[in-house]
Amino acid sequence: MSEQDNNTVKHAHLTPLPNKVGVDGLEDKWRSNWDEAKTYAFHNSRDRKAVYSIDTPPPTVSGHLHVGHVFSYTHTDVIARYKRMQGFDVFYPMGWDDNGLPTERRVQNYYGVRVDTSLKYDPDFKPPFEGTEGKKIEAKDQVPVSRQNFIELCERLTSQDEKLFEALWRRLGLSVDWSQTYHTIGEQPRRVAQKAFLRNLARGEAYQKDAPGLWDVTFQTAVAQAELEAREYPGFYHKIVFRFEDGTPIYIETTRPELLAACTSLIAHPDDERYKKYFGQEVYSPLFKVKVPILAHPAAQMDKGAGIAMCCTFGDVTDVEWWRDLSLPTRPIIQRNGRIVMTTPDWITDESGREMFEKIAGKTTFSARKEVVEALQAAGDMEGEPKPTKRMTNFYEKGDKPLEIVTSRQWYLKNGGTDEKLNAELIERGKELNFHPDFMRVRYENWVHGLNGDWLISRQRFFGVPFPLWYPVNENGEVDYEHPLTPSEDRLPIDPTIDVPEGFDESQRDQPNGFTAEQDIMDTWATSSLTPQIVTRWEEPGEENQALFKATFPMDLRPQ
Repeated sequence: MSEQDNNTVKHAHLTPLPNKVGVDGLEDKWRSNWDEAKTYAFHNSRDRKAVYSIDTPPPTVSGHLHVGHVFSYTHTDVIARYKRMQGFDVFYPMGWDDNGLPTERRVQNYYGVRVDTSLKYDPDFKPPFEGTEGKKIEAKDQVPVSRQNFIELCERLTSQDEKLFEALWRRLGLSVDWSQTYHTIGEQPRRVAQKAFLRNLARGEAYQKDAPGLWDVTFQTAVAQAELEAREYPGFYHKIVFRFEDGTPIYIETTRPELLAACTSLIAHPDDERYKKYFGQEVYSPLFKVKVPILAHPAAQMDKGAGIAMCCTFGDVTDVEWWRDLSLPTRPIIQRNGRIVMTTPDWITDESGREMFEKIAGKTTFSARKEVVEALQAAGDMEGEPKPTKRMTNFYEKGDKPLEIVTSRQWYLKNGGTDEKLNAELIERGKELNFHPDFMRVRYENWVHGLNGDWLISRQRFFGVPFPLWYPVNENGEVDYEHPLTPSEDRLPIDPTIDVPEGFDESQRDQPNGFTAEQDIMDTWATSSLTPQIVTRWEEPGEENQALFKATFPMDLRPQ
């Protein structure tokens, strides 16, 4: 090499190659860059046609994330990125569903507490545990706390969980606008849910009534149709004798002999030749000696059991249908705790029948069934031995015991389950949407057509959005549920157990000529179903909120 060539040599300072290639720190580096550059931020500086608005269903914050969470949000993120590449200003918020039963159960086990509504708030309360390593703490070992203390613990734990959830989503690199977040128990979502309910109430779309409803005795709450899960459940058929006035027997088969005291009638199909001659006649129930009619209804199954069934209030949803269609009396004997009522019903007048009822009063349905079966066998009112069977039974999706049907005061929203015109309107509204894949449209229509009752939205829980209602208490101390007291919208959100209605003061709470609070909360879906209104700042004051709503509503995409 010549001297001239040597003068042109460049000496590079090379970094030694690592023994092992890694990506440590790269995720944090690029996340910081994306945040600083506002790469995924919604700018709201263009016409609505240039905006692509995504409504993301909020994941439940009640435990650990798993691969299913990642899978279900990846396809949405792909669409968000594609729309940005097409030049759209993408509105892609994220929320957390942090109220409801899963959160309450997690808080009970994490802190070792349970609610006692008779206790007053303790501002200095400290929970006995801070995490129990996944172990379930039995109810007898949980420390009772006030409702307000319990809610504070729920808020504390969900706040921690939400930070973990957000950290993982960020680590995945989801292109969410993290300046647009919410949680369903937050102030603005509560205001939206309560405002929507008050407007439903004003339009006659929300109503309350004492009615039979599905009830989970473990979780002590009403259950909506959408929360049901049909499971195969073992049981026994019992062939039981009812008798006419002259002693002539007629046989029915039932899996629930413990409900004999609640029997209102025997039901057979109107075309069943075996029983046509008996329609309109009356028979006496075994053990309790209550006179009940034999009636016809097309829902009776001629090929099931003896083809004639007893209608009790209430053993299953068919009983509810018969009770409603035939205007039968209501004779409930199951309490909310799953036990037989303590007081002997007044429709049982026979002395031996009243003595029999005293033997099952206060017992669980299992123990009462055993007592009734033994009594039927001793009296000669049961033919043969119980026959094993399996039947499809309704469970709460999170429960492990069959649901009971109890009568209680609940709030409902009209959803087309009892209104054919509204049902048809929902089908037509569904046709305005583009479903991907298209067979999901069929699933939607089947679901709407399959609704058989309005949406039960009240829950007997603690951590959730309260109904913004109070009720007047008359001079005799009786609650007037027919004329609820409502707040003005500018006061929302409110908690009726803490706040007071206009024209009253705290000293009048639960007093004659005063008021009492609605204790129930709304179904968590009463908030989650309103996420388009929540994220677009529906009905929120201020020019900025109004501009956001105008730019993003109605939304373009709803993954589910």
